[in-house]
Amino acid sequence: MSEYKSVKGGKLKLKGASDHKSSSKKHKKKKRKREHEDGQAMDEKGKDAEKHGGWWAVTEFKNIKGNVAIEMGPKTFLFAMDNGLFTLGAPHKTTVEGPAPPEQITAIPVSDSKVAFKTGYGKFLGVDDKKRVVGRSDAMGPREMFEPIFQDGNLAMLAYNNCFVSCNDEGELMATSNKAGPDEMIVIRSDAPLIKKKKDDLPEEQKGDLRECEVSYVKKFQSFQDHKLIINESARTGLSSAREKGKLHEALLDRREKMKADRYCK
Repeated sequence: MSEYKSVKGGKLKLKGASDHKSSSKKHKKKKRKREHEDGQAMDEKGKDAEKHGGWWAVTEFKNIKGNVAIEMGPKTFLFAMDNGLFTLGAPHKTTVEGPAPPEQITAIPVSDSKVAFKTGYGKFLGVDDKKRVVGRSDAMGPREMFEPIFQDGNLAMLAYNNCFVSCNDEGELMATSNKAGPDEMIVIRSDAPLIKKKKDDLPEEQKGDLRECEVSYVKKFQSFQDHKLIINESARTGLSSAREKGKLHEALLDRREKMKADRYCK
């Protein structure tokens, strides 16, 4: 009998049950880690977008489509001229200021790794015989196809002549270097929504970019005693994350309260 007493009691353990439980825990842990990393990446993109008028930096080829802008330096974008040439636009100084219309182009994926770009003048970007990147072509061909190369968080653009795109000292867009150095590093920015909403249940005042949201709220709550629309033009830091958390209304009212110009503010 003493031998039976030495045996520890407990729940019945089935063969393979512990292994399944362990693998399930590992799967859930990896899933939570991925969700956490994805959330952090979205937060970083959101903060970056706030500093560039809602335009976020593309980090994957699949996102190079639709309306984009090519940033050649800090808040300095490629500017299309009506003669088909390109130059650098003036640096943008405010966080609410995104790329100007001549700095916006349309990205058209043509394969799993190559993309074509079309200017607002309806012309495709291509490389001419002088290795200049110009926007004068009415159709896409090999010269009008570019390959974005992502590596270590950086992006360079490879042209059809196996040279990377950069700006020279005169501000002209060229494809002359067969190596990607600091001068060839660019940023492609998109104004596409960062998160696709499963259900469009947002009130009208919360739709559009952050400045449009604030204008809508001001129109809704301002008394208009002086018949002027008064907007808080300070940096909209934190509004993007507030919208994601469903607290945009409160954040906008806080901004109105700081101005002390609306008797309806809390």
